[in-house]
Amino acid sequence: MKQLISLFLLAFFFVTAFAHEQYELKSGWKCQNMKQVSVTGEQLSLSGYALNDWQPATVPGTVLTTMLNNKQVPDPFFGMNNNKIKDIYYTGRDYYTYWFVKEFKEMPAAGSDQVYLNLRGVNYACDIFLNGKRVNKERHFGMELRQSYNITSLLAKDGNNRLAVIVFPPDPVGNPNGGQGGDGRIAKNLTHQYTAGWDWIQPIRDRNTGIWDKVTIEKTHGLVLRNPHIITLVPGKRDPEAKSQEPAIIKATVEVENPQAKAIRGTVEYTIDGQTVKQSAVLAANGTTEVKLADFTLKNPKLWWPNMYGAHPLYDLKFRFVTADGKVLDDTEVKVGVREITPVWNDHTRSMQFEVNGQKIFIKGGNWIISDEMLRFSPERYDAEIRFHRDMNLNLIRIWGGAIIERPEFYAACDKYGMLVFQDFWFSGDCNGRWVDPMKSEDQWTRRKYPDDHALSLKSMADMVKMIRNHASLAIWCGGNEIPPPADILLPLQDSILPKLDGTRYFFPYSNSDKMSYNSIGGNGDGPYTIQDPKTFWSYRTFPFNSEVGSVGTGDAESLERFLPKENQAVPDYANNKIDSVWDYHKDIGYGNWISLYGNPKNIKEFGDIAQLVNYDQYRALAEGFSAHSWDWYTGFIIWKTQNPWTALRGQMYDYYLDVNACLYGLRNGSEPLHVMCNPVDGMVMIVNNTFHPYHDVMLKISYFDLDGKETPETNLMLELSPTTVQPYLSIKPNMDKLRAEKGVFVKLQIVDAKQAILSENIYWLPDANGNYSGLQQMKKADLSVSAHRVSGNTIEVKMENPAGNPLAFFNRISLVDPSTGKRLMPVFYDDNYVTVLPGTSKTIRLEYNGTEKGKVTVEGWNVQKQTISVQ
Repeated sequence: MKQLISLFLLAFFFVTAFAHEQYELKSGWKCQNMKQVSVTGEQLSLSGYALNDWQPATVPGTVLTTMLNNKQVPDPFFGMNNNKIKDIYYTGRDYYTYWFVKEFKEMPAAGSDQVYLNLRGVNYACDIFLNGKRVNKERHFGMELRQSYNITSLLAKDGNNRLAVIVFPPDPVGNPNGGQGGDGRIAKNLTHQYTAGWDWIQPIRDRNTGIWDKVTIEKTHGLVLRNPHIITLVPGKRDPEAKSQEPAIIKATVEVENPQAKAIRGTVEYTIDGQTVKQSAVLAANGTTEVKLADFTLKNPKLWWPNMYGAHPLYDLKFRFVTADGKVLDDTEVKVGVREITPVWNDHTRSMQFEVNGQKIFIKGGNWIISDEMLRFSPERYDAEIRFHRDMNLNLIRIWGGAIIERPEFYAACDKYGMLVFQDFWFSGDCNGRWVDPMKSEDQWTRRKYPDDHALSLKSMADMVKMIRNHASLAIWCGGNEIPPPADILLPLQDSILPKLDGTRYFFPYSNSDKMSYNSIGGNGDGPYTIQDPKTFWSYRTFPFNSEVGSVGTGDAESLERFLPKENQAVPDYANNKIDSVWDYHKDIGYGNWISLYGNPKNIKEFGDIAQLVNYDQYRALAEGFSAHSWDWYTGFIIWKTQNPWTALRGQMYDYYLDVNACLYGLRNGSEPLHVMCNPVDGMVMIVNNTFHPYHDVMLKISYFDLDGKETPETNLMLELSPTTVQPYLSIKPNMDKLRAEKGVFVKLQIVDAKQAILSENIYWLPDANGNYSGLQQMKKADLSVSAHRVSGNTIEVKMENPAGNPLAFFNRISLVDPSTGKRLMPVFYDDNYVTVLPGTSKTIRLEYNGTEKGKVTVEGWNVQKQTISVQ
């Protein structure tokens, strides 16, 4: 009897544990240009056809990525190598049309088991063949549309299968004539528009043709669960620090596809937090049934909050279908963040504000293009980039409309780090007809009808909504960048697709529409994008929720040397508009006269070091200027932009290789949730508290340091700080102007608590009366004492001590480097950087990295000699 019970339990375990299996077809692909293949897809997908002269293919990837990995083209990110690669506009589409072949082992399914072939992204069209048979009856079109095929009947009897896919480029490919999206015709397809070039990127020569996302084999027991939909409702106003929470409501549906010729009876159920919700269902033969489960009350939920406002816990929610006799036919898992996001129109600012779990959130965001222009994505890179955004003290990322609906791994990283997502669909004012543009081949009215296939657009939108709608981070849908889709796409999207398939997120017709931010000052409703006097961020009133506002972002010498040939590492002469051609090719927008205010750099090292001072000042001022007017002028801002998908010389907090620069840390300082700051226009010292809780018995401390390190106190004030407020306290302009007049001065602002712990510190360096940083050029050296020790496996603490009597140790860059080369390891996450250490004090910086290297630490500052420290 015991043996029978054991056998029954073992059998039940195997049925339950392996109800759903999935694996990726990633390695071992081969490819060949279509011109070199004379047989049909049916013949090619038979194992008897030899592939002796075929080359290795990169899947997921693009044709250009494969060519690069096979050393057939130079690295397009270095120098002007991109000009050495043939552009599809001139070669014709056949040049980049390729066959991809993959052999894999999969035995025929037993009984009623089912096997599916899934392709999560192909650009742009494809025909698919397996074991001598065509898989898709009609050619697939559309970059933003998933494919799933039941291949149960097509599997080889001996388990040796061959898959063949021919991938065709977009049509038309567009002329890369230097315009935004080239001549605009790339937008006639449902593909990303930037591939024909933009003002921040050069054209991608194959227009990213290829099997660019995952290919998977999926196995189930007779049916398949698809597209689960989870909605969480969190009524009332919640406190993230409350010890217990009132209940939340979970609403859930799931699609169940039954490919069999008979109806199936059973139960759809899901588990969350140890509780199970069930719903009986009858699945019609050869069809898909959406099953709605009863609302579930989740007691004392762990709520998900945006970055800086609270924690971001996620629940594991598992669906499964169980037959009447207890067999689990399929299961699928979803990670759920319990939160509710509510849009509220602010009549005072005349812009939208957003509440999460009943609390208003001041949006501090960054515009995201794409992780890599050639679509070389990975969960690890996504995680690193989103973590950088968390470290900038941002709480939102906007995905720009000329790119893609991002991959699920991107949103998973945003869920993890508490980053809200503002998701555009695939339209832009540049390509889709908002403006008269002599670079475009067709007129505005014609371009307003792009893309050509509106039905494909609607089908793809519905599919992409289903793909990402369960992510807690996804907060906003947007019809397009600076323009809505054509009316016959816009209306079904906002009136049918989104209400039916989501129904919980606010929809803006386009990114700078009056529904988001009422434009009462003219212009396009966003910008500017170039370097500015830091005072303008404080004094010039822009749009009340600016979706694109930004500045420069060049890295330092080590960053520049990664993609600038040695002969092109020339210091730009902005005064005389003399810019090296490679700098221009990589879209340098220039620093105006802001570099020369610090002196005239003699080499790329000095230029890069000064650029970091300007970068820090720019983005600190941007964040402070908007925060200073929060809830009065503004409900949020989104920086254009925080990252580059290639080696560009503008708008980035870290370079393509994931090396951070001072933009990140200036923004981190200016965006911190509790922040003390000084208005450079009138000298008003202010404190912004973007948290939900008050601060009692804290002290504001203000003082000045001259270039020799002598401190002159201004005042100490005891304060009480209310939550979600900005409060001015006093102007220090008279004393500040007096002390800065000759050589400039440092201003130190601090908030300390009763235990003298520093809650916020902000150190400004101010120019002399003529606007020059003459004093910085004459600063004495500060000899820092530096030590580094390993806290845990990949966590290091670096302590910097500046003895009393020294000048300030100003603007120190900490780096983790390879001991053998001295070059930085990447990515590394520093809890602060480009830091200043006051005389008689110390600072400790913590850094984390994911690699296995045992690096050394370097510290180098404006007036601090470079030191290389072994980690103890």
